[in-house]
Amino acid sequence: MATQRVLPQSKETLLQNYNKRLKDDIRSILDNFTEIIKTAKVEDETQVSRATQAEQDHYEMHVRAANIVRAGESLMKLVSDLKQFLILNDFPSVNDAISLRNQQLRTLQDECDKKLISLRDEIAIDLYELEEEYYSSSCGQWDGVELPLCEAFHRQDSWGSPEMTSDPSCANPEDSDHLGTQESMQRHLNSHGSSTSEQS
Repeated sequence: MATQRVLPQSKETLLQNYNKRLKDDIRSILDNFTEIIKTAKVEDETQVSRATQAEQDHYEMHVRAANIVRAGESLMKLVSDLKQFLILNDFPSVNDAISLRNQQLRTLQDECDKKLISLRDEIAIDLYELEEEYYSSSCGQWDGVELPLCEAFHRQDSWGSPEMTSDPSCANPEDSDHLGTQESMQRHLNSHGSSTSEQS
């Protein structure tokens, strides 16, 4: 069970003042309403004429109704003062609310971290399987040299594209050099073979 906090003298006096205002306003509303009900009662003949008595009762009702309105406005002002006092002076409640919000945010952060770690592990496993599949296939080999994954797929796409097949100007420079070397070697072998047949 929470222990009751000891308020400073100024705060204790202020709360007592609020309590006194509350009781006075409620008593004022009750008393004036009771007098208005009494005024509505029809009395026997008196020395005062009925018209004069009616005007007097009418004026008294107006005054007491104004007192009721004033007490109601005072109660509304008291509610506003109590809210302001609670906001400015109830530090333990504010600290409890801040601590609760921090705990909720930390719990949310832990959940997000766990999900991110799980997603990272799944991506790492999938990437490892893709690399194993790539390096074990023929796509990763180019003249006996293992190419990076992105470059191998780029070359594979360029081989299969119709523009690269139909337009020789769009060919890869490295592929053109490789084909030029093969053609020069073929011409050299042909010339060597023809010279050998002429000598014989």
